[in-house]
Amino acid sequence: MSDVAYPSPSACPACAAAPAAERLAEAAEARDARILLSLPTIHCAGCISAVERGLTAHPGVQSARVNLTLKRASVEAAPDVTSDALVSLLDGLGYEAHELDPGTLSATETDRVGRDLLMRLAVAGFAMMNVMLLSVAVWSGAADATRDLFHWISAAIALPTIAFSAQPFFRHAWTALSVRRLNMDVPISLAIILAGGMSLYETMQSGEHAYFDAALSLTFFLLAGRYLDHRTRAVARSAAEELAALEVPRATRIDGADEVTVPIAELAVGDLVKVRPGGRMPVDGVIASGSSEVDRSLLTGETLPIFASEGATVSAGEVNLTGPLTVRVTAAGEATSLHRMADLVAMAESARNRYTSLADRAAQIYAPGVHLLAFVAFIGWLWATGGDVRLALNIAVAVLIITCPCALGLAVPAVTTAASGRLFRQGMLIKHGTALERLADVDTVVFDKTGTLTEGRPVLTNLDDFDRDTLGIARAIAEASSHPLAQSLAGAARDAGVEPATLDDVREVPGYGIEAQLAGQTVRLGRAEWVGATPAAQTATYLVIGDDAPLAFSFTDQLRPGAAEAVAALKSQGKDVRLISGDTEAAVLDLAARVGIDQWQAGALPQDKANAIDTLASSGARVLMVGDGLNDTAALAAAHVSISPASALDAARVASDIVLLGSDLSPLADAVTTATKATRRIKENFAIAALYNLIAVPIALSGFATPLAAALAMSFSSITVSLNALRLR
Repeated sequence: MSDVAYPSPSACPACAAAPAAERLAEAAEARDARILLSLPTIHCAGCISAVERGLTAHPGVQSARVNLTLKRASVEAAPDVTSDALVSLLDGLGYEAHELDPGTLSATETDRVGRDLLMRLAVAGFAMMNVMLLSVAVWSGAADATRDLFHWISAAIALPTIAFSAQPFFRHAWTALSVRRLNMDVPISLAIILAGGMSLYETMQSGEHAYFDAALSLTFFLLAGRYLDHRTRAVARSAAEELAALEVPRATRIDGADEVTVPIAELAVGDLVKVRPGGRMPVDGVIASGSSEVDRSLLTGETLPIFASEGATVSAGEVNLTGPLTVRVTAAGEATSLHRMADLVAMAESARNRYTSLADRAAQIYAPGVHLLAFVAFIGWLWATGGDVRLALNIAVAVLIITCPCALGLAVPAVTTAASGRLFRQGMLIKHGTALERLADVDTVVFDKTGTLTEGRPVLTNLDDFDRDTLGIARAIAEASSHPLAQSLAGAARDAGVEPATLDDVREVPGYGIEAQLAGQTVRLGRAEWVGATPAAQTATYLVIGDDAPLAFSFTDQLRPGAAEAVAALKSQGKDVRLISGDTEAAVLDLAARVGIDQWQAGALPQDKANAIDTLASSGARVLMVGDGLNDTAALAAAHVSISPASALDAARVASDIVLLGSDLSPLADAVTTATKATRRIKENFAIAALYNLIAVPIALSGFATPLAAALAMSFSSITVSLNALRLR
C-alpha cells in the first residue's frame, strides 16, 4: 500500500476527505503509469538481467519485468518517464526496443482456453478413478441394496462431473446444431449424455448395469485429445493486433511555440509533430523541416537507412536515426500505412483460416454415419424385441459409444504432438494446429533476405586494405555514430586491436555522416556525395582526411548459418525456391548468387510481397513463406504455411505458423520431410479407426457389446492410435 497521509477529522467530513481522495487518485495514477516495450533481440537469462538492471537504474522507474517468451518488458514508472527515454536507454545497452500499446494487447495476455481445458480434464480424471473403484465392487459381486448404493454414489459423482467437464463438447455441438449442421462433437455429446442418462435410468430401476464409468472415460479421453490439440499450437495473439500495438500511441504536437504530447487520435491532417532522433514516426507525413537518416527496414526490408530532408515522405513505423524532424501530418491513426498493413494481415489470416484439416473433413462424413447407425440399431432392436425400449436404447448407446470418434479425435493431435516434439528438438516450434498438414503440401518456398537468409548486420570486408593509423582515425570517428555501417566499422577496428585516434570537435551532420578535426584537418565519414567520392557498386561508407582521396570501406551482409544448405536441400526435394526482398537490386542479386537462388525480386514493398504470394497461389502453388520483418507479416499470413526465426519482430512471429528457435536454417528441409511423414501417420490413424469400426460396429449392432464394453473398446482404439503416432519420435 502506498504511503498516503490522511488528514485529521474536521467539522466538514467532505472537506477532510477531499485532499485524501486527491492523494489516492494521484497515487493510483502514478501506480498505473505502465510502459510496455517489445524486445525482439533478447534470447537468454543474461539479456533479462541486463535489461531489468538497466531499466530499474533509470530515474523514475519503479520496477521492470521482462518476459522472455513474449520478448517484452513491462515497466512501472513515474508519469514523467517517457517511452522514448527507455528505448534510448536500451539501445545504448545494445537491445532493440519498440513501444507497444498495453491496451491493444490486454485481452490476449493469458491462455484462458488451455487452463479451462486442463481444469476440466483434471476433474474428469479424478471422478473417473473414483467411479471405477466403485464399479470394481459391483463387478466383484455386490448385489441388491449394496449394488444400488454404489450406483447412486457413482451417479452423485458422475453426473455433476459430466455436466461440468463435458461443456466444451456440449457447446460446440449446440453451435453446430443451431446452424443445422453436424460436427464430431455432436455424436460425442450424444454418447456422453445417453450413457449418463441410461445409467441413471438403470439405477432408478435397480438394474444390474450402470455405465457412469463409461461416460466419464469418454469425457476424460476426449478432453485429453482436445487439450493435446490445444497445446500443440501456442494459441497466438492475432498478428493484426500485434501490428496495431506497434503503432506509436502518442506524438509530440507543435502548438505554436509549445510542444504538447497528445494521443494519436487527437492529431489531424496538417498538424506538425516533432520526431526526435531514435523515435519512431507516429504518423504518415512530409518532412517540414530538418534532415536525418531514416531506418525503413521494419516496413521495406531495406538494409541501410535512407537520407530524408525537407519535402521527403515518411511513414508510420519508420525510425528517425540521427537528427530531429518536424513532420506535417498527412495520415494518422487508422489511415496510416502501418495500420493498412495490419488490415492486410487480418484479411490474409482470415483467408488462410478457411483451410479445413483432415480431421474436420473426416468428421463431415463420419458424424452423419454414426447417428444413422445408432438410429438403425434402436429401431431394429425395438422391432425385434416387440417394443423393449430399454434393451433397444442400451444397444443404441453401445453403438454410439463404440463408434464415438475418440480415435479420430486423437488421430491428429497425437501425431502433431509427436511431430512437434521431434521438430522442437531440432529447433522448430509449431504454433498452428494445421501447420504440419499444410507444410506437407508445399511445393514452392519464398525467402525474405535481410534477417532471414542473412543476419541483418553489415560486416566489413576490406579491413586489411588500410594501415593502422587510418583505421585508428576511422574507429574514432565511427564510434561517434549510431549508423549501422559506422558501428560495424568501429567494431571491426576494435576487434583488430586498433587504438582510436584523438579527434576534436566531433559532431554528427544529420543525414550525411560524422565530421571531426584532426590536427587542423577536417575528417569526414559518411555518404559518398558528402565526402566527394564516387559511389561503389557494393554497400560502403567513405572516409576522407583533409585533402586526401576518399577511402571506401566495403560491407556485406553475412549469411545465416545453414542458409545455403537449406536452399540446396529444398531444391533437391523438388521445391521451387525464390527470393523476394525490399532491398536494392545489387544486394539481392549478390545474395541470390551466394545461396544458389535463380528466381529473385528486389525493391518489393509489403503489398508487393503479399501480391506475389497471392499470384503464386492463384497459379496452384502451395507456398511456404520464410520471413522475419514487419514488411513480411502480410506475406507470412497470406502464404499456405509460414516460418519465421525467433529473432524476428513479434508481429512476424505471431503471423507465422512455425518459429525457428535457433539461428541455423538447415532444419527447414527436415521440417518439410517430418511434416510429410506426420500427414502419412494421420492418414494411417484414420485407417486404424476405420478398421476398428468395421470390426466393432457389427458386434455392437448384434447386441453383444454393453455400453461398458464399448467404452473399453473405444479406449483400446485410442491407445492404438496414440502408439502409432509415437513412431514419429
